[in-house]
Amino acid sequence: MNRTTQTVAPSGIGELDLTRPSDEPAWATADPYSRALHSGRGPLFLRRADGWLLPLEVERWCARADAVDLEILGRCEGSVLDVGCGPGRLVAELAERGRRVLGIDVSEAAVTRTTAIGGSALRRSVFEPLPAEGRWGSALLVDGNVGIGGDPRALLRRLAQVLVPGGLLIAETVPVDVDERIHVHITDTRSTSGTPFPWARLGTPALLRYGARAGWHAVDHWTTGGRSFVALRSRTGRGAPNRRTARP
Repeated sequence: MNRTTQTVAPSGIGELDLTRPSDEPAWATADPYSRALHSGRGPLFLRRADGWLLPLEVERWCARADAVDLEILGRCEGSVLDVGCGPGRLVAELAERGRRVLGIDVSEAAVTRTTAIGGSALRRSVFEPLPAEGRWGSALLVDGNVGIGGDPRALLRRLAQVLVPGGLLIAETVPVDVDERIHVHITDTRSTSGTPFPWARLGTPALLRYGARAGWHAVDHWTTGGRSFVALRSRTGRGAPNRRTARP
């Protein structure tokens, strides 16, 4: 069988040099995350070095926004930046409502799927230069993305730069009291690819602590549909309105 070699662009898991049959679609031999987003289903896991596995909810991510998602979106203010947008259900829902919204993700598969369902997205890390820095009204960190970079303090500092003074952050937390920094792979039942990358898992108490130390103000925290969330307000700059609520 003839075989061709393809280099797959970095997807947050590392750059892969894959050899695949020429008659097999490229996505079928891509990294596990890209395969899952293409098919819209798992299984998919974060795997720690000791073998611990955290299931990832691919089917929910690839579906339309559900009632819990809609409650989150109802709290957003102004323009919205979805950090780690994944397959883009939240971006597409906001765009359908006529809101100014952008998703960013380091995965090409995530960006491709987001744009395919009607959202706007860039392949970009939150720690890289972003459009309209300092002018976003709200930022979203859902589906575990409070773990991006493995350093909550650095992530909170960066988001304070991205948002307007007094801007709103809505972050999803682990529904138990945990504060963990780890290195993980993304894996499915077939393969694990790339080098480990840093990640964090935070419950609500931990995120509130980090937020207070970084100058964020807690607005609200709640649990719904088995998921937990925190709303934080960034530092209010001179002359900026001191908005105190983030209710639907």
